Amino acid sequence: MTVNPTVSRRAAAALGALAVAGSLFAAAPAQAADGTGSPSAAASAAPSARQTPKGDGAKGICKRLPKTEERVAKAVDRLNGDAGVVGSIARLQQRATDAKTAGHTPIATYLNDRLTARRNLLATLQTRQSDLKAVATWCAANNQGSTK
Repeated sequence: MTVNPTVSRRAAAALGALAVAGSLFAAAPAQAADGTGSPSAAASAAPSARQTPKGDGAKGICKRLPKTEERVAKAVDRLNGDAGVVGSIARLQQRATDAKTAGHTPIATYLNDRLTARRNLLATLQTRQSDLKAVATWCAANNQGSTK
């Protein structure tokens, strides 16, 4: 007796669909039992497999510090660039001015809002740079975060 491969694939697909449907029907009573009907509430009632952190991650932070400092410095340099640098504050300021001059008020408003966000980003990154300097000092004094 020979088995047609098309028939066996269809049977396997039907069996898989049946298994999915069965798992959905089995989950319905669990959802209804919590009274909310939401799957997340039922899942949160079960004991969590996640554990709280055992430390502050100092070793990992010290390990990634050079790349983090480089990435932040690169972003600050880009933001402080002149109007020819894509992503710079000066370039966005020029675009907003051009839009206002052209009478494109909604575009100018949009670009000015982006400009405000970009200026805030620069301030945040400069704060982060000073924080990273303090972290570098701490890492050097504490064996790159390996000490307890």
